[in-house]
Amino acid sequence: MTKIRVLLVDDENIVRDGFSTILSLQEDMHVVGEAHDGMEALEIARTAKPDVVLLDLQMPRMDGLATIPRLKELLPDAKILVLTSYAETDKVYGALRAGALGYLIKDATREQLLQAIHDVAAGHASIAPGMALRVIHEINHPVEERLTAEPLTPREHETLLLIARGLSNHEIAKALVVHDRTVAKYVSNVLAKLQLASRTQAALYAVKKGLTGPSEDESEDGDEAKP
Repeated sequence: MTKIRVLLVDDENIVRDGFSTILSLQEDMHVVGEAHDGMEALEIARTAKPDVVLLDLQMPRMDGLATIPRLKELLPDAKILVLTSYAETDKVYGALRAGALGYLIKDATREQLLQAIHDVAAGHASIAPGMALRVIHEINHPVEERLTAEPLTPREHETLLLIARGLSNHEIAKALVVHDRTVAKYVSNVLAKLQLASRTQAALYAVKKGLTGPSEDESEDGDEAKP
C-alpha cells in the first residue's frame, strides 16, 4: 500500500500533536515532518517530499498565504490543504488563489479531515460545504466593472492587493507599517471608490482586474505616520 506522505505545518505544538496522532492511526498515511511556520516547512519539504501539506494560515515569520506559492514552486506536485480557524470568504479565496487545493476549518470532524486529505492527495478540490457555497455565490455574481472619477491612491492600491491575498486589517497594517486605524480608512476608501459592498468583492475585483501579489513598493507613505 502506497502511503500518503503528509507534512504538518502549525505553530501550535498541541495542534500538531493532535493531527499527528490522528494520522498515525491511518494505515494509508504517514507523517513525514512537522513545522511550526512557513520557513521551517520549506526546509523540511525539500527533503521530506510530502504528497500533502496540512497548512495553518496564522503563523510567525512566514504565514500560510506567503508559504503556499513558495511550496508550489519548490514541490509543484504537492497538494496543499489549509487547515485553519478562519472561515472568512476572502481568506478562502486568497488561499485558493495562492495555490491551495483544499480549505478546512479546525472544528472539522476526524472523518472530514481524513476525507479532505484523501481528496487533495487524489488531486480533487476539498472545501468545507458552507464556505464552498459562499465562494461559489461570489463567483457566480461577479463584480461588475466599477467606474470612479477618483482613482485609488498608491496606498489604497496596495491595500486592495493585500485584501486579495486574504489579509486582515491588522496583518495589512503590519505589512504597510502603519496603524490599524489607517488601514481601516484605506479599506473604507477602496470600497467607496470602487462601489463595492464587502472585502470579498474587493478581492474578486482585484483578481478580475489581473492584480496579483502585494506591491513591490512597501516603502513608508510620507503622509502617514508609523504607529
